[in-house]
Amino acid sequence: MKEFKCTNCKVKSTATRFLTDDQIIELGSNCVEVHFDPGEIIFKQNALSSNIIYLKSGLVKLFMKGPSKDQILKIVRAPAYLGIPTTVGDKVNHYSAMAINNAAACFIDLETFRNMIFSNGSFALEIILTLCKYELQQFHRCINLTQKQLNGKLAGTLLDLSGNIYNSLSFRLDLSRNDLAEMLGTSRESISRLLNEFAEEEIIKLSGKEITILDEKRLKRISQIG
Repeated sequence: MKEFKCTNCKVKSTATRFLTDDQIIELGSNCVEVHFDPGEIIFKQNALSSNIIYLKSGLVKLFMKGPSKDQILKIVRAPAYLGIPTTVGDKVNHYSAMAINNAAACFIDLETFRNMIFSNGSFALEIILTLCKYELQQFHRCINLTQKQLNGKLAGTLLDLSGNIYNSLSFRLDLSRNDLAEMLGTSRESISRLLNEFAEEEIIKLSGKEITILDEKRLKRISQIG
């Protein structure tokens, strides 16, 4: 853990471009950068939180402990804020965050962050727009999970990973089969079977953890009608 100066940071959030030089310096004086190994918890469900967390690099999974098992809520790719609603709204984490690969996050003092929202309307508006974007993504994901068959759910998830997480039709999947099963509310065996079926039909290509989408149009069709 080390002090992190924000002035020269190359991965600042879009909201920080509205801060004054003095506010950027204040931000840097009230945050620390922490590095996480794969599988390490960044914050834990039901724990008190007094920091806003800005994911600077890496992939993170957000998950919530349910009555019988954990449910993955979302995969987040840096740069992004983590846990603003739960920290600002309740001061208690309603879910957990775990690093999927090597990650770095800045822990910002909550009161400092709040003061900037109160004193800088443009900064506050950008944060609101970011939260609105996150919420709309969750609405679409909810539809994907509740109104589609499993093949449609998996197709939609692969397209989301390709377009929003890895930005490529070919990517190394950092998630395990168990992670995919938790995301889609099914079993590991069902995920493996469907991935193999997609590969046999030459919709995707599998090579270890590498996935290549060969027929994006067909995958989109499966996602829409699944």
